[in-house]
Amino acid sequence: MMRFVVTGTDTGIGKTVFSAALAQALGGYYWKPVQSGLDEETDSQVVLRLGRLPPERILPEAYQLRTPASPHLAARLDHVEIEPERLTPPETDGLLVIEGAGGLLVPLTETSVFADVFARWQIPVILCARTGLGTINHTLLSLEALRHRAIPVFGVAFIGDEQAETQRIIAAMGQVHVLGRLPRLDPLTPDILHQAFRENFSPSLFHERTA
Repeated sequence: MMRFVVTGTDTGIGKTVFSAALAQALGGYYWKPVQSGLDEETDSQVVLRLGRLPPERILPEAYQLRTPASPHLAARLDHVEIEPERLTPPETDGLLVIEGAGGLLVPLTETSVFADVFARWQIPVILCARTGLGTINHTLLSLEALRHRAIPVFGVAFIGDEQAETQRIIAAMGQVHVLGRLPRLDPLTPDILHQAFRENFSPSLFHERTA
């Protein structure tokens, strides 16, 4: 069974949009283990809308936290105890896209971060990285954090305007495969997103690299 963890070098990068496009292109399921912030559209709702997935392919979160904050703080304010060891990817009959929250070292509790859970799962990680200023440092640090925990790295997906030298040096110094680049889309609609993903990523690549 093909499964991917989609994480980012920071929050607000566009990994939810990428997750929606990936799940749609590969006919997969989507799961967000921990959702912080319920007053606005949740990531699961965004993926449902942009990915045009059947509702049954959006799997329920393990934890829904009302406060839009780091999970450890949101859980404290909501009087919820997150148990990271109980986070287990659901079984599906097709590809599963799992989206983390923020970056790798976002705390789930006072003593654990998302990367610790990813290390236990040993599911290949797709690292979403923006192309703007500062991304070289953030992306290389994220790759170090993944490899320090022996988490398999599937590749990097860039999001933003073309920055050829930035993308080249990250691939070279990070010794990582570049999967493609998703441009910023305005307007962002399901049709425009799906077309952009098809033009910039090869769905077969995701099958070939897990074969």
